[in-house]
Amino acid sequence: MRWLVGWSSTAARALGAETAGATGYDGETLRPVGSHLLWGDPDPLWAVGDWRPDEVRVVHADAQNRIAVLGICGASDEELRRGLLTARGGALRHLTAWPGSYTAVVQAGRRITVCGDLAGARPVFHAPWEGGTAYATAALPLADLTEANLDFGHLAALLAAPEVPAALRDTTPYEGVRRVAPGHALVLRAGAREIAGYEPVASLAVAAPPADPDRAVDAVRDALVEAVRVRLAAPRHVPGLDPGPVPGMGPAERRAARGMPVPGIGADLSGGPASGTLALLAAGLPGRPGTLLGHGTGAGERLLAVTFNDLAVGGREAELERAGALAANPRLHHVVVTGAEDTLPYADLDGPLTDEPGPSLVTAARHRTRLAAGSADHFTGHGARQVLDAHPARLADLLLDRQRRHLVRPVAALTRADGSVLVPARVYGAARRLSRTPYRTGLEALAERLMRRRFDEPKGPVGASLAALTWARPGPAARWLTGEALAEVSVLLQTGADRAAGGPGQRPGEFRARTVLARHAADLRVLEQAAEVRSQRLHAPFLDNQVVRACRDLPEALRVKPGARAAVLRTVLEGAGVTDLPPGWGTPSHASSAAAARTGLRLAADSLVDLFDTPLLADAGLVEARVVRKALREAAAGEPLPLDGLADLVSLELWLRRLLARRGTCWTGTPARARAVPAGIAPQRGALRAGARPS
Repeated sequence: MRWLVGWSSTAARALGAETAGATGYDGETLRPVGSHLLWGDPDPLWAVGDWRPDEVRVVHADAQNRIAVLGICGASDEELRRGLLTARGGALRHLTAWPGSYTAVVQAGRRITVCGDLAGARPVFHAPWEGGTAYATAALPLADLTEANLDFGHLAALLAAPEVPAALRDTTPYEGVRRVAPGHALVLRAGAREIAGYEPVASLAVAAPPADPDRAVDAVRDALVEAVRVRLAAPRHVPGLDPGPVPGMGPAERRAARGMPVPGIGADLSGGPASGTLALLAAGLPGRPGTLLGHGTGAGERLLAVTFNDLAVGGREAELERAGALAANPRLHHVVVTGAEDTLPYADLDGPLTDEPGPSLVTAARHRTRLAAGSADHFTGHGARQVLDAHPARLADLLLDRQRRHLVRPVAALTRADGSVLVPARVYGAARRLSRTPYRTGLEALAERLMRRRFDEPKGPVGASLAALTWARPGPAARWLTGEALAEVSVLLQTGADRAAGGPGQRPGEFRARTVLARHAADLRVLEQAAEVRSQRLHAPFLDNQVVRACRDLPEALRVKPGARAAVLRTVLEGAGVTDLPPGWGTPSHASSAAAARTGLRLAADSLVDLFDTPLLADAGLVEARVVRKALREAAAGEPLPLDGLADLVSLELWLRRLLARRGTCWTGTPARARAVPAGIAPQRGALRAGARPS
C-alpha cells in the first residue's frame, strides 16, 4: 500500500523539518512507519510506502507556498508552479485537470488543500485529532492514530445499500474517520476543515444544450490517448534482479513463482473492448511501449499482453479467439495465463489486510495469478463500463429532456431479449414514474422496503432494468441482514430524506451512474491492495479525471444505444489509426464470470460454512450465522440466490478477521495497543445504534 498522510494543527509549532511530528509516548516523535517527509511542521506531510522517485514531486513557490503531487501526473514543474499560484487564490478545478491519476496537496500559508478525484479511486480521508485535523489517502492510518473503533452503522449500510450515498454518508468502517466525496476537496485552515466541490453543478431547471456526438467522442479519444501517453512517458522501472535459475523453470516462470513482474509495460487482453483498446493504444503510440532492451524478449518495443484462460469454467471461447486475433499485432507479445480450480473465486481466501472491505477480496487470488505474469506497469480496462455505458435510469433523464424518440432502440433491444410485447409499456412506465419521483420519495421508498424486507425483484434483463429505474435500491446482501441492522439503515435513509428536500442536484440517471462508478472505483482500490504484486503498478486510465469528464459529456442519446461502448471505443481506435479489429469485437459477455463465481462457491462451500460457524458479523449484530450458512448451502446447491450478495458477506467477514488479527500500528511513538479497534468486537445487541448517529 502507498498513501500520504499529514495534519493541520490549531497552533503553529516551531519545529524544523528534521523533527516534524507530534510528541508521542515516552517523548518519542510520532510519525508514520516507513515514511518519507515531504515538508515539516507546523503542518507536516509524509509519503508512506514504496513510492517510485518519479511518483512524488514537490514544487515550491516560496517557503510558505508549495504543492505536492503523488502519482502519475502529466504536468511539468512549471505547470505545477502556475497551478500552485492559481490555487492560492482559491481556484481548485485546474488542480484536477492534468492528465494522469494523482493526488494533489497544496499548502498556502496555514491553508492545506487536498484534492480527491472524480471517480473515487484516489479518495481522501480526515479525522479530528489533537484539536486539529489529520488527513490521509487511506483510512487505516487515521484509525490507528485516533484508536478508532468500528462504525457498525457504516458496515450495515455497506451491506444493505452500498450504492446509496444517503445511507453511507461520509463515513468509513472506522468510527470518526470521514471520507471526502468524489469531486470534492478537503480544505484545512489552522486545523479547521471544510469540504469544497470543484466541479460545476448543472441546472435542473434548464436542459443542457445538445452536445455534438462527434465532438464528444473525439474528446474521449483525446483524453484516453493522453492518459495512455503520460504513462508511457514516465520513467521505466525494472523490478528486483532475478536471484538465479530454478531447475525446470524458464525466466517468465521464475518471475511468476517469485511474484516478480516482467520489466516494461503491459496490458490485459481479455478480448473485451476496454482492455483491447488500451493494449492497442499503448502498442501503437510512438515511443518504446514494451520491455526494456536486454530484458524479457530483448525486442525492446513489444508490449506484453496478458490473457487469462479459465480452464475450470468455459464460455469465453469467443473472447479468447478475439484476444488471439488482436495479439497477432507484431507490436504485442502475447502471454496466456491458465487457471484451474485453484484460481476460482473463493478458492484461496488468504491475503493481506486492505484499507477497507470490498467484494473483490473473494477473487483477489484469481487476479493475482494473472497480474503475476504481467509487467511492472500494467494497463487494465477497469471502469470503462461504468463511465461509458448508460445506466438504465438514464431513460428517465431522456424523458426529463423531452427526448422520447431515443428510448426506441434500448427498449427494442430489451423487447428482443425478453420476447414479450408488454416490455415497451413496462419500461416506459417505469422511466416515466422515475422522472416524476422526487429524490426524497425515492429514499423513503427504499427505507420502507428495508423495514418490510421486500427484496424480490423481476428476473432477466428486463427485470434488472426495471429494478434499476429508481433513485435507490437495496444491496444484494440486504436480505440476509438482521432486522435490527435493516432498521438502523432505514433510520439513516429517513434522516437523509429529511435533509434532501432539494434533491442531489442531478438527474436520476446521472446520479445513479455516479454512485455506481464510485462503488466500482472503491472496490478496484481494494483489489489493487489485495492482489498487489511487488514492484508492479496497475493503471486504469478510464478512471482518470480527464477521461471521466470527457465520458460524462457524451450525449444521453448516444449512450443508450445498444453497443454504445464498443462503438465509442471503435471510433477511438480508428482515430488513433487502428482499424483491423476482429469480427465480434465488443460483444458483451458476463455469463462466464457468473459461472466462475457459482462454481467456486460450490467447491468452497464447506470452508465458507466453517467461516460462518462463529462469524464476527454475527457478533456485531449484522447477521445471524445460521441464516448465512443456510444461504451458502442453498447457493452451492444451485438455488437462484444473488451471488454478489454472498460475496459481500464473505469479503466483509474476511476483512474483519484480518483487521482484528493484525499486530502493530501505522505509527511510531505509540505503544502496540494504539491501533484501530483496540478492544475488538464484543458480542452484543444494539451495537449498531452508536455507529448509526447522523453526522
